Amino acid sequence: MNDGVDLFPGREEEGVEVGRRVRLPRGAEEPIRVYLNGIEQRRGQDYGIRNGEIVFTRPIIKEGRVGGVRWMAMLLGLFGTYRRNETIDVEYRLGGRPKLVSDAQVVGD
Repeated sequence: MNDGVDLFPGREEEGVEVGRRVRLPRGAEEPIRVYLNGIEQRRGQDYGIRNGEIVFTRPIIKEGRVGGVRWMAMLLGLFGTYRRNETIDVEYRLGGRPKLVSDAQVVGD
């Protein structure tokens, strides 16, 4: 029984909503494929492309800042981090050649 006491201070299972948009690389050409945590997303259902940006239908979640006590505990191997940390990968063509952006930066809503 926990009685509302946090046994692992600073532990959050969820992360921080960082936004819904990712900029396409300059000159990116079709076909464009978008992956969220390694799973291909469906254009029109999971995201759209507008004004040179990928716009997701829901917010992307990142781990957020990890405090000093948590870093020390992870360094000592006491426990890890359990927060969600979604990654976006974008596959596209540039000058007819395939390209990939791994863990693309989310720029906001």
